[in-house]
Amino acid sequence: MPVVFVTVPPAATPKMLAGEFARFLGIPLEHRMSQVQITNAVCDLLGKLGTTLVLVDEIHNLDLTTRNGAEASDQLKYLSERIAATFVLAGLDVETSSLFQGTRGQRIAGRYTVIPSRPFGHRIRADKESWQALVVTMENSLRLHAHRPGTLVAMADYLHERTGGLIGSLSQLTREAAVDAIDSGTEKITKRMLDEIELDHAVQRTRPDRPRAKYARRPKAA
Repeated sequence: MPVVFVTVPPAATPKMLAGEFARFLGIPLEHRMSQVQITNAVCDLLGKLGTTLVLVDEIHNLDLTTRNGAEASDQLKYLSERIAATFVLAGLDVETSSLFQGTRGQRIAGRYTVIPSRPFGHRIRADKESWQALVVTMENSLRLHAHRPGTLVAMADYLHERTGGLIGSLSQLTREAAVDAIDSGTEKITKRMLDEIELDHAVQRTRPDRPRAKYARRPKAA
């Protein structure tokens, strides 16, 4: 298992963080297992699996101003020392959060390089090709019986305009359109269908001049 992906839960404790690794790996968690036992089981298995990359998302959930957050950051540091893999941490506004504050924050800052994430550009050819490659990846994940491959790629310019080049917004737009295609029985995504989907607040905030959906969608019951 070369790559492991976990998400930092809200108000994470060291045991909760170790538990996220265990759940991803399929390690049975018994009620009486201690933090040390879970951590050792995780590290031992990752060593046997030859994991070389660990992706930790929602890192902004670590609040170093709280005891739980500070101890969870210590746990993450310990895991990065025990596991012979590259750790990539992803989160929102990490530079302005408490993640780099205080003694613990300085230790984190000294171990990682900050790489800002920006929306996909769409001005030069290389940017357009990168965006099209992302759209292809999204389209290839669809399981719609009547959808013709290449339909979304042909609308790459339109999709960039709708989403502002944001991966999350493109994912939401594609996913909701797929759900609508299944619910309606058409089993394919069309531009008209995409036009009717209201996008997330992030897109409207970055581009307030972007036209909103033609028709407001009603939330679906779970």
